[in-house]
Parts: sequence; structure tokens; C-alpha cells
Amino acid sequence: MSARATAARVLQHVIYGGDSLTEALQQPLVQAVAATEQPLLRDLCFGSLRWHERLSAVLTQLLAKPLKPADKDLECLLRVGLYQLLYQRTPDHAAVNETVKAVKKLGKGWAEKLVNGVLRRFLREREALLSAADQQETALYAFPAWLLARVQVAWPADWQAILQASNTHAAMTLRVNQRQSTALDYQAQLAAQGLAADTVAGVASALSLHKAVGVELLPGFAQGVVSVQDAAAQLAAFLLDCQPGMRVLDACAAPGGKTGHLLEHTAELQLTALDSSASRLLRVTENLQRLQLCAHSIVADAGELASWWDGQAFERILLDAPCSATGVIRRHPDIKVLRRDADIGVLQQEQARLLRALWQTLKPGGRLLYATCSILPEENSQQVAAFVAEYPDAQVLPLMGLWGRDMDFGRQILPGEMGMDGFYYALLRKQHQE
Repeated sequence: MSARATAARVLQHVIYGGDSLTEALQQPLVQAVAATEQPLLRDLCFGSLRWHERLSAVLTQLLAKPLKPADKDLECLLRVGLYQLLYQRTPDHAAVNETVKAVKKLGKGWAEKLVNGVLRRFLREREALLSAADQQETALYAFPAWLLARVQVAWPADWQAILQASNTHAAMTLRVNQRQSTALDYQAQLAAQGLAADTVAGVASALSLHKAVGVELLPGFAQGVVSVQDAAAQLAAFLLDCQPGMRVLDACAAPGGKTGHLLEHTAELQLTALDSSASRLLRVTENLQRLQLCAHSIVADAGELASWWDGQAFERILLDAPCSATGVIRRHPDIKVLRRDADIGVLQQEQARLLRALWQTLKPGGRLLYATCSILPEENSQQVAAFVAEYPDAQVLPLMGLWGRDMDFGRQILPGEMGMDGFYYALLRKQHQE
């Protein structure tokens, strides 16, 4: 399979099959593409999903009628072709020719003239087609209507900056294992390898690479010296302020980035890593093995205490709650295609359920850090406000730092601020009852 034909199949799985891009890229057909073609394949997939709304608006004008369900792979191939012509540096003739060649790889040679004609018409009428498409806000900003509206309401002064940041490539950010090195020392190691990186203000463990590279090129990666993790996510370990010997719960732990950082940051923790997915929890174990760290892992629903809790209270809890992930769209553009407006209410209910349940397991005087990678107040400050109103023993502690902005409850980072992903944190202390 060629990179373009495979990208079309991947997009079909995401757009019409409902798979996440991460899941779709793990299929055997992706692994069969030559290593030299993998960067192109990934760029085609990520880029086509990042600009999905605009590509759709153009494609609607180019097709007299929608393709049949059995030919959605061809539609996705056309998306790949348009993405190349609009956003890649591939010469126009090469992009068209290679996309047409990919038609046979899909087993649909009869459609070569169709694909060729559509792409060449786009080249002829490019300005008019784009002008017509961009009359729609969804195409102009490459965001679905429901999410665009929510962002505009939530962030009236920042919504355009949020959308722009969400449609750009995120830098590759590293977390230096401070048990083994410092960010400055590791920065020097990278420089010796010809890899430039910047420190991140306010996040002592973070380095932002000027150019993304394979992890195999990172000095000491296999030995756990460094991990890949956005700087915003690295704040969790610092904010939770664990002390040696504490009993700590990492609820919803997979894939284990924050789990590993908690253990790196504080020695001798009695840490329980909990997740409802056995396969995802396996990734936590694998990540900890590379870091030469360990935790007590349990497959369970964090909200069903009877299935996993032994009755011993925790002194610290990290609840990285299931959320809309609207703060990490720049890394996961498929969110714009897969997420629906109705999902937000469902997620709010789940977040509230988990908060209520886990609060019971927190020791008086203990702290719970509520975190999401969302930018929607309904999942963040409003969620915490509702919880505090219901639980008088819940005290919201102030969060200080160079990052983010104060909300009525907690602190919010917007996508792209200080180079970070969009993230929300609220630190709750359980007060002793009289």
C-alpha cells in the first residue's frame, strides 16, 4: 500500500468508523507501509483531520453528489489529495499524479478519471472554491459548528487565538526524570547530539524540542532518563505536592504519563494506579518498567468503590477526569471529527460521579487534584463550583505559577499559552469536620 492509499483507509476508519486516529494508526495496514513513507502517512492523516471542515466544504462543491457508502475510501482519498494541494509543499502535478495512482491501490481503477478530474478542477477554480467555502465559519476556522459556538461563548476575548493554536502543530515536549538528570543537563546532552531544545518557564522538568524526533534518538530514553509529555500535563506532579511514604491514588491513570512523573518526583510513594481499561492499564505498566518504577495497578471503575477500594484512605488523589479533550486538539485533531455536542453533558455527569466517589476515599487533611485537558468551563470551573457547593468540607486551594489564568475555581491554561496544551487544574483539600 502507498502512503496516500493507506491514509485514505485510516481516514475512513476515523470519519466513518468512529475509531480514534491513535487506534486507526495501529492497524496492520499502517505497519505495512515502508518506514520511509511513515512520516508522509502521518502528516496526511493528521493534516486531513485538522482541516476536515474546510476540506469538506471544498469537496462538497467539487462532487455533483456524495459518493456511495461503499466508496467512502475514494472520498477520503480526495481529502488526502486536497490536503496536499492546499497545505503541503508537494508540487501540484506530483500531488495529483500520486493521488491518482493510489486509486488502484484501493482496488478501484475505474475511479482514476473521477479523482483526476476532481483534483484538476480544484486547481483551475481554486480561488473561487476557497472563497465560497470560507463564507462558512466552520470552514474558515476548521472547527465544527457546535464546538466553535461553545468556544466563542466560553472565551469571547480569546476564541480566535484558541482556534489558531488548535490548528497548529504542537512542539514535542520532554519530561526529564529528575531522579536521573536535570533539564539543563539534559538540554546539554541534546545539544551534543545536534538537537536544540528550550526550557519551559515554571516547569522544572520540561524541555521543548525545536524539531520532533523519534524517541530512539533521545539520549537515555530506553533507560527512563526522559519521557515525552506536554509541559501542562507535567504540572500535576508538582501541584499535588506528594511527600515520601504517602498513600496516593492515580485514578484514570492510563496511559501513565502522570503516574510515572508522580513516582519520579517523590520517592517511596505507596501509589495505586487505577484504570477501567485492562489494555490501557497495560500501557501504564510498560511505561513504568521503562522508568524502572512500580505502582500497584488495579483494573476497575474508579467510581465503583466496592470493586476496588480496601477502605484505607488516601492522602493524595489525582483525578485526571475523562473529558472532551478540547485542549489537546492540536495533538489529536480527530477530536473535532469524533466528538459531539451531546457528549459534553454525559462527560459532566461522569466527572461529577467520579469526584463524589473518590472524595469518600480521601483522608481528612488530604488533597485531591482535579485535572482535565478541556477548555470548556462546564467541565472545569463550573464542575468544581458545583462540587464545592455540595460538599462543605471541600476547600479549593489557590494555585500559583507563571502558567495559566485564575478562574473562579481553579486555574486554566489555553492551547498554545507558553507553548502548552489546554489544561485545567483545581486543588481541593478535605477539611477536618468538627
